[in-house]
Amino acid sequence: MKSQRIRKAVFPVAGLGTRFLPVTKTIPKEMLPIVDRPLIQYAVDEAVEAGCDTLVFVTNRYKHAVADYFDTAYELEQKLERAGKHEQLSLIRDVLPAGVRAVFVTQPEALGLGHAVLCARPIVGDEPFAVLLPDDLIWSAGPGALAQMAGHAEATGAAAIAVQNVPRAQTSSYGIVATGETVERAARVTGIVEKPDPEDAPSTLAVVGRYILPGSIFNHLERTRRGSGGEIQLTDAIATLLAESPVDAFRFQGTRFDCGTHLGLIEATIRYALDHETMSDAAREFMQDALGELGVVELD
Repeated sequence: MKSQRIRKAVFPVAGLGTRFLPVTKTIPKEMLPIVDRPLIQYAVDEAVEAGCDTLVFVTNRYKHAVADYFDTAYELEQKLERAGKHEQLSLIRDVLPAGVRAVFVTQPEALGLGHAVLCARPIVGDEPFAVLLPDDLIWSAGPGALAQMAGHAEATGAAAIAVQNVPRAQTSSYGIVATGETVERAARVTGIVEKPDPEDAPSTLAVVGRYILPGSIFNHLERTRRGSGGEIQLTDAIATLLAESPVDAFRFQGTRFDCGTHLGLIEATIRYALDHETMSDAAREFMQDALGELGVVELD
């Protein structure tokens, strides 16, 4: 992969979010709130921080809330402006910074993550790009996970996929990589397999929802047959990419929350509440009181 700035980011948001029914009957899971912002906003902010200025949302024909969120709400803006509510006005006007554009692409069928990424090809073209899964929310006290990966990819010219260790019993829920020696935070990927049984997994290094890929991945996706779950898997396309292009497994600094699960959404809400610039003290006090009522020691 030729070393260059990562300008485009793809957000696959066409899923139905059935784990969160009944709320996702009307609200896309990407719009579920973490404290005071929806999940998708955190992923967008991470991409913008990493230098992306073209955001490609791959959605389905029934989900309009994500597009509405990033669109201009003229009537609401006029009411807030007339009422002198400038702080609230800036909140809805600044969901995307100046110079950053949102593009929406429809995935006609639910054929998996690989197919969703392939749908973005007309916008991305042949240049390197990022993929962010909003379900995977990554909290970091420093630069975001994608910014860390972009720095590595731009310095080395290698593709990068975010990884973390998981219990071996959970390998059947992830793409799992085999790697060479880790240098600093990265290791060259020598193999990758989608959702292996624990006894067949080459390691416990699991791929999580951040990727930086070359434009050539689209050629591999076009040739990829349906795999695990009857879907076109991005993991399978990366496996064939390895023969022609270097791919690094990158151990990011930060904490990943699986917000595709109820527990992960709760954990993320607690973490971000404790880190919030105006709510942290009140959140900590409430949690200490709640834990005290349960006979649990206070927070440090």
